[in-house]
Amino acid sequence: MGEIYSVINHDFVLKNDASVLISDLSIQRGYGIFDFFRTINNEPVFLEDHLDRFFYSASQMFLDIDLNRSEIKQLIHQLIEKNNIADSGMRITLTGGYSEDGYSIGKPNLLITQSAFTFNPEIFDKGIKLIMFDHQRQLPSVKTIDYLMAIHLQPFIKSHNADDVLYYHENEITECPRSNFFIVTQKDVVLTPSKNILKGITRKKILGLSDLDVRETNVTLEDLKTAKEAFITSTTKNVLPVFEIDGITIGNGKTGSITSGIYQRICKIKER
Repeated sequence: MGEIYSVINHDFVLKNDASVLISDLSIQRGYGIFDFFRTINNEPVFLEDHLDRFFYSASQMFLDIDLNRSEIKQLIHQLIEKNNIADSGMRITLTGGYSEDGYSIGKPNLLITQSAFTFNPEIFDKGIKLIMFDHQRQLPSVKTIDYLMAIHLQPFIKSHNADDVLYYHENEITECPRSNFFIVTQKDVVLTPSKNILKGITRKKILGLSDLDVRETNVTLEDLKTAKEAFITSTTKNVLPVFEIDGITIGNGKTGSITSGIYQRICKIKER
């Protein structure tokens, strides 16, 4: 692999030379947004969906984007061609911009980065364990760069021998810090929380599976007790079965048929 490039605003720069000034509001106050998508064989996966969410996040955070949608897409494809990393993860970041007082929004900086990424199918068979935590993220529908609580809870997760944390608030399940959450009922209905969450792209594709009974609704703590299966979804994880939550085994503690079927279908959709 040769030299890796990134994009800062309109320019291509070597990855190791890419930087923004310390006066940027992303550094001063953690203010900014991003989106993340994969490439498979040098083709972006679900790019239009990710750009829809990116522009939505920018509007909700009052960040003006200097480039239009087609110009950003052109930069993305040029970066893919320049780096030639067939299977990768690409991140589009929009910062709060350089701020004279460290508090007011400036002219945002657009950053596009790329690094090698290949999904490891072996992680699906292992399943994961979650530990619950009462927390509601700020501006949950916006993909901000604020992951303060998620990172703060890393020692908590490790101390409980878990793989990730599952947020809940006022008796309702919401999400994991970097993934959406689903359960399968005893009647094979697939449920996913409907509010106070970031609506993931993989989640959107599952909701679009017309031959399955998939519903957006309130998922309560009580619902977990009778769940037949549970799984999480994200761009990097695809679909991962959840075997245990707060020390309680979900179903029979193995990957269920509904979860397995959804996983296989999502993988096929992404690799078309």
